[in-house]
Amino acid sequence: MSVNSESVDGDEKVPKANVINSRLNKLFDSRFENDKETLDALKELSVFFTENTMQTRRSLRSKIEKRSLSINEDFLSAFRKVKEALDNIYLDVTDMNKAVETMTAQLQATKAQTHQLIEHTTKLQAEGQKLTMQQEVAQSFLKSFQLTPAELSALREANITEEFFAALDRVQTIHANCRTLMQSGHQTSALDIMDQMAMYQETALERLYRWAQTHCRNIEAPGINQLLNQAMAKLQDRPVLFKYVLTEYCTCRRAVLVHLFIDALTKGGPGGTPKPIEAHAHDAKRYVGDMLAWLHQAIPGERDNLLTLLKNCDTKTDVSEEVQQALSNISEGVCHPLQVRVDQILATDTSVVSLYHVSNLLRFYLQTFNQVVPGSSLEATLSELHSNSEKAFLSTLQSQVKQQLLEKVDAPPPDLSPSPGIPPLLTLLKEIISIASVAEGRQDDINKVVSCVMDPLLQAITLSASRLAATVMTVYFILAHFQVVSCVMDPLLQAITLSASRLAATDMAVYLLNCLHLMTTTLALYEFMDERLERLKAQSDAQLDTLTSEQASSLVANLNLGPIYTILQEQGKGPLSQVPGMEPANLNNFLGKLESLLNVPDMFSLPQMECLLSNAHRSVVQRRATQVITAIYTQLYNAVHNPDNLYANPSQLMSRTPEQVTAALLGS
Repeated sequence: MSVNSESVDGDEKVPKANVINSRLNKLFDSRFENDKETLDALKELSVFFTENTMQTRRSLRSKIEKRSLSINEDFLSAFRKVKEALDNIYLDVTDMNKAVETMTAQLQATKAQTHQLIEHTTKLQAEGQKLTMQQEVAQSFLKSFQLTPAELSALREANITEEFFAALDRVQTIHANCRTLMQSGHQTSALDIMDQMAMYQETALERLYRWAQTHCRNIEAPGINQLLNQAMAKLQDRPVLFKYVLTEYCTCRRAVLVHLFIDALTKGGPGGTPKPIEAHAHDAKRYVGDMLAWLHQAIPGERDNLLTLLKNCDTKTDVSEEVQQALSNISEGVCHPLQVRVDQILATDTSVVSLYHVSNLLRFYLQTFNQVVPGSSLEATLSELHSNSEKAFLSTLQSQVKQQLLEKVDAPPPDLSPSPGIPPLLTLLKEIISIASVAEGRQDDINKVVSCVMDPLLQAITLSASRLAATVMTVYFILAHFQVVSCVMDPLLQAITLSASRLAATDMAVYLLNCLHLMTTTLALYEFMDERLERLKAQSDAQLDTLTSEQASSLVANLNLGPIYTILQEQGKGPLSQVPGMEPANLNNFLGKLESLLNVPDMFSLPQMECLLSNAHRSVVQRRATQVITAIYTQLYNAVHNPDNLYANPSQLMSRTPEQVTAALLGS
């Protein structure tokens, strides 16, 4: 029917077969697999369109309409139920609205009635919050400015514990915080709290002082614990209590140190190792050295203990003075036993070397303890002992020098070497100076020792030489120049003077030169001897002058040069060749002896020259004496070659020039 209608309604009449073909082609060209609506429609159609017949196709439209009507009726029925439910909900909402309005009205009425009650309740809540805040502030105040029961109990307990120091710190903190409280305007409360805390603090410090004093009274060095360190730190704020405790500690440690020192002297170490110090009492050097070394080891240990005791004290406060004073008090106890034993050594030991060793040990440890315990009794004791040891050493040295010279200084031996008593004294001097060379202040020591040994020898030699007419003026010059004090009553000087006065001038000069040479070679090995060596050199030069004069006189006499020299000095007017004694024959006699001297330079040397110990002295005398001869020969040579003196053939008479003679005599 649709096909026919379509063909009838068109503008042009199309053959029926073409229309059908066209629709079939359109149908075939359609892609129903991509058309969802068509597929859904066909699926729904398959539900009720089960049989494809002519009759069913004709009634298909009516079936579809009926089915649509049935569906609409079912929808209407279902919607009716929904409408009824919505109507019921509407009624319920209406009822609820009425109830809410009723309740609102009632609430407004109630609110109007309870407004005053609400305001009162609000005020009460605000006051409650204020009271709660005040309670918290009060609790915080009490916590900040009052001690807890546990802290009060710790302050009152008999035993001192860590809790005691924590509570005491708490008291001091509260006391300090009260100043801030006073600045905020609460002066009355702050003053009351400060008074209360001050009372707690004083009571606690008094208990702490008594505890520390008792603890120090029975303390050993290892017994210094942390609690005692804290106690000393707290007592530092009370200088009087602090010094009392420190004095108690020093008293205890002084007794312990003395006991340990006596044990070291008499018992030795544990098990006898090391041996008792007094086991070496026969060796003064080791005995005194061991005692001082023990003290040098023990006293710094006491200083370390003191520093440990005071390690928690305030570093801003200088405690070094207290430490030094305490260390001085501790070390005071050992002064008496040390002094008694050292004085006994000084009184009984007669060895000069041992006494000097002891003196050096005392000086060394005096300087050491001066740095450890300056101004202490121990330092004063060591200073006194050092002074006594030095006096004992010098006195013993002087006595030994005196005794040595009295016993062994006799007349010089035939070889004019130094007296037998001099070398031992110089050996002793070298031994003492070698010890002084490694000691502090050695310059003063060396000068003192040399003065004790060398001055008597020098004075004796000078005084003995002064008795010889040939050296009177020389000695006078030396005494005046060096201001040597004469001690004619000294046995040493008398011994050397008596032995030397028996000698001739030449022998005396050689003997003195040998003695001075031995002294010079001894002193030349050491420092600080410049002045002494200069003094010895001056005296040696004086004796060299004497010996040179004697040697030159001997040469002049052996060469018969004396009359010739006198004539040359007294030459008047007229030719010299005509003066008696200056004839060529007389000059040939002199020149012959001179030739012999040139061939054998030592021919006319004094026998005493071989006794000189120093080759340098021998060379000096020979050179100076030769210079005297060459000077006269030069003067004679010039006179002979002077035409005014009328010498015939002067070149043949004196063929050697002064330079040749000098070279031959000096061996150059």
